[in-house]
Amino acid sequence: MRKALLWILALLVTLASAVYQRMTGPTYPLRGKTDIAGTTLSWRLPRSADSVRDCEITISGVASGVSGYLEYRRHKTDDPWTRVDMSRSGDALAAALPKQLPAGKLAYRVILAADGRETALNGGLPAVIRFKGEVPAAVLIPHILIMFLAMFFSVRAGLAALGRTENPRRLVVLTCAALFIGGFLLGPVMQKYAFGAFWTGFPLGSDLTDTKTLVAMIAWLAALAAGRKGKPARGWVLAAAVILLIVFSIPHSLFGSELVHPPR
Repeated sequence: MRKALLWILALLVTLASAVYQRMTGPTYPLRGKTDIAGTTLSWRLPRSADSVRDCEITISGVASGVSGYLEYRRHKTDDPWTRVDMSRSGDALAAALPKQLPAGKLAYRVILAADGRETALNGGLPAVIRFKGEVPAAVLIPHILIMFLAMFFSVRAGLAALGRTENPRRLVVLTCAALFIGGFLLGPVMQKYAFGAFWTGFPLGSDLTDTKTLVAMIAWLAALAAGRKGKPARGWVLAAAVILLIVFSIPHSLFGSELVHPPR
């Protein structure tokens, strides 16, 4: 019964981590509400798009007397802003951002107008969208599932290390295997599809996602080595579990691959 409760607790922590990852990070959509034309408008601004097609920015639920336009330029450049008027379809206004090379970024703003007054979404602060190559589902889905499986085994191993009745050795092996397959076999393949490089973290670059995966792998390999000959190595296992939990708390894609735009 106690072991069953520990597995359930490990699952709950893993699911909470998955939700947190889904709601944070620089590639997840900006969301907010803006008062305009006597109504409160809920909006969503994407910050990630495929590089094979233009990215349509759509604002839904817009009152009939409201118009809008989109402004964009290449991120971290002094390019002039390019303006695109938004077209209406029913209660939605839409305009498209031009596709960019993988890892290319655009800064963009959405401005709505009613009764001769303009209102910029997100307080006028530009959203930054990053384009990426398409990743096959056969790579993306297993990568995500196995990485969260690694988190699941890691939390369960940490809980086992806290007690004195269960040897976490088998869980350490499972965590290392899942972390290696998800982070060092499938991860680089996904990175290659998305941004044209297998590895962009330390020591080759500043991609924090790759680097934090490396840190977690080193921690778990240390725990694996400390537990040779079947020793519990509880302190090492608990430390590795905490490190992986911290790693998963760092927003995904922070300091990720970024194309440096040449001056025009």
